[in-house]
Amino acid sequence: MSSAGLAVVPVRNEPLIPPDHLYPDWGLCENESIWIYLALSESMVPMRVLESDSIESLKLRIQTYKGFVVKNQKLVCEGRELARSNSLVRDYGVNDGNVLHLVLRLSDLQVINVKTTAGKELTFHVERGRDVGYVKKQIAKREKGFSDLDEHEVVCDGERLEDQRLIDDVCKNNNAVLHLLVRKSAKVRAKPVAKNFELSVVAPELKRKQDCDVGGEENHPRRYEADKVVEPRKLPDRDFVLEPVIVNPEFELPSVIVDMINSTYAGLYSGKIPIRSVEGTGGVYFMQDSTGQKSVSVFKPIDEEPLAVNNPRQLPVSSDGEGLKKGTRVGEGAFREVAAYILDHSKKGRSRLYGDEKGFAGVLPTALIKCLHAGFNNPDGLPTVKIGSLQMFVKNDGSCEDIGPGSFPVEQVHKISVLDIRLANADRHAGNILLTKDEEGQTVLIPIDHGYCLPESFEDCTFEWLYWPQARKSYSPETIDYIKSLDAEEDIALLKFLGWNMSQKCARTLRISTMLLKKGAKRGLTPFAIGSIMCRENLKEESVIEQMVQEAQDSVLPGTSEAAFLETLSQIMDCHLDGL
Repeated sequence: MSSAGLAVVPVRNEPLIPPDHLYPDWGLCENESIWIYLALSESMVPMRVLESDSIESLKLRIQTYKGFVVKNQKLVCEGRELARSNSLVRDYGVNDGNVLHLVLRLSDLQVINVKTTAGKELTFHVERGRDVGYVKKQIAKREKGFSDLDEHEVVCDGERLEDQRLIDDVCKNNNAVLHLLVRKSAKVRAKPVAKNFELSVVAPELKRKQDCDVGGEENHPRRYEADKVVEPRKLPDRDFVLEPVIVNPEFELPSVIVDMINSTYAGLYSGKIPIRSVEGTGGVYFMQDSTGQKSVSVFKPIDEEPLAVNNPRQLPVSSDGEGLKKGTRVGEGAFREVAAYILDHSKKGRSRLYGDEKGFAGVLPTALIKCLHAGFNNPDGLPTVKIGSLQMFVKNDGSCEDIGPGSFPVEQVHKISVLDIRLANADRHAGNILLTKDEEGQTVLIPIDHGYCLPESFEDCTFEWLYWPQARKSYSPETIDYIKSLDAEEDIALLKFLGWNMSQKCARTLRISTMLLKKGAKRGLTPFAIGSIMCRENLKEESVIEQMVQEAQDSVLPGTSEAAFLETLSQIMDCHLDGL
């Protein structure tokens, strides 16, 4: 059971406007404070804060008054996430009258109540990501006589629920009640009488309301009595499209990608609907297999990205096309997800070419697809074909934010650092590094969510592992050999071959970050030392890599070739690294 949604302080019901005479130590004087508005769901809550308040203190106030734990909060203002907790409100340009959108990661557990037709009441604590079929199994485990799952009908507010319906979609609050109806077939019982048998047919009556005029049950589908009338059962939805997007006809999808797409297709064909994640700032869908018992992939449509037109989290649409992170563009997240997988070469080198062999950092197989389904967040309720990334789902034991980093193997942290430095990741936090075990029971870290890698600038580069003890240890000879094999020019050509012609700014980022990683590793620098060069200490102060880039730009003449610029930057970088 995760504690992700539990507040550690009493929740107050007062508005987020503390009276000055009650909280004089907060110093909320009229001439120093500003008014902002907190947007949550469909409500708008006024807040008065100091421009000198930190993002962390702002989140703590929200936790105190609303009960939402700090680590579950994401604040977005004018299309930018206020991600650096130690930065001040004014550093992000938050002004009087601005609206801050609060995006929450909900609690892992949902309390649901179940009532049977016999009047028995049951209470369950169920993970929000589970479906109705899972609840039926839990009922069967707890109560005798409910073992035949096919005979169960679950109803909520008069609506019959399919087994694949997500609990979070059904139970919007803890007052929701599920009604369990049991449909039993007629049974033939044999009772010995002397040398013969007496047969009796037992057909329990159902609580159902049926129009019995003419035509029988064929013309009058079964309807049940609960709180409301239940609609007739619908046939599985097979009005869908799913196929890979292949730009270069010379490229052949590897078998691991083909298998993932086929399993996803089989699930849709069997009527298993996409399950939207309750977490994150964009539309993320878990795609099920044909049985509906497990997820096989994760789909992220580009039109449902944060700040995109069909974003399901009610975030504002980007006014200039820039994403939540500086240097990224709305609608390019899927390409970056696929690029991270492509560029995660195996230890044998880039001969893998988007193949079946596991990459050095363990980025999960990812492909660009187009998919149509009514289960997505469609404009005006009309399904449209969506393009997005499809990534293999892997069973895991949670993420790195669930436990302390002390137990993580050094080589596992180092492989993540190599990937993030090289791709200049602008969104590496503990929540997007999954935990699992290998065959020998050793901890394995799996990096996910790479929609903000390869940005056009280094401004928002953030690495959670930078503060872990493993980052202060030197790379192993094996890791250094792998870093030596990296080649930014070949990688840019590879991405172009597979369909992503990177912008000049993104290509420059890859060249510079690869250069820094190779030079740093050659000198025996730790991941902490190299990563610290790429990350800002605070929002307003440029990182060392940004300063070096600016120095190189000031040192060359306008119109200088990219090769000449990189040569100048290389010399500046050498001088800096040699001084460490």
